Amino acid sequence: MISLHIKKAEDIWIGVAYEGKKIFATTFAFTETHALRRLLHNIPFNVPFQKAEAPSNFAALVTDSIKGIYEGKGLHNNFSLATEYLRPYARKIIEVVTFIPVGYVSSYGCIAKAAGGSPRAVGRVMATNPFAPIVPCHRVVNSDFTLGGYGGGLHAKLEILSREKRGYSSEKEISVNDDKLRVFPVEIVFRKLKKSKC
Repeated sequence: MISLHIKKAEDIWIGVAYEGKKIFATTFAFTETHALRRLLHNIPFNVPFQKAEAPSNFAALVTDSIKGIYEGKGLHNNFSLATEYLRPYARKIIEVVTFIPVGYVSSYGCIAKAAGGSPRAVGRVMATNPFAPIVPCHRVVNSDFTLGGYGGGLHAKLEILSREKRGYSSEKEISVNDDKLRVFPVEIVFRKLKKSKC
């Protein structure tokens, strides 16, 4: 049975749906109701669930990791995600996006080149990412480095990215299976934003 755990961490609510040490969904939101709604929306409809009275050590580790990501820290744990409930293409996109490191962004188009499909198809998968922010869809932007969309709101996306700045100055390629994924310093997004305000 899937257990749901939601807790408040300063100004956000963080949630995880899990069974044993496997994650079915994660989320953060600005209200408890919104966090619970997102978790319920993302768990498989045919699997029973319950709200955990007390979180397991695993649930506490996951929620602490989500808080760390929200604060701009990297993910230091390799969690097992229940991707078997996703369509094969969504699984492929989710896997590619997990390779985008802190301090970098990639575009819908670059992800499509590495995983197949179109930028629009990548966008659809990102819009329904059940593992945000563990699968860092906040690091996926438009090809012109504008923010694109984000289920948590563009303000939240911008906040997280601003905390993830590391001062990197050049793009790089990351090996993903048999392909390459181009990633760019997150600072480019902020330069673009500043330029658009001028």
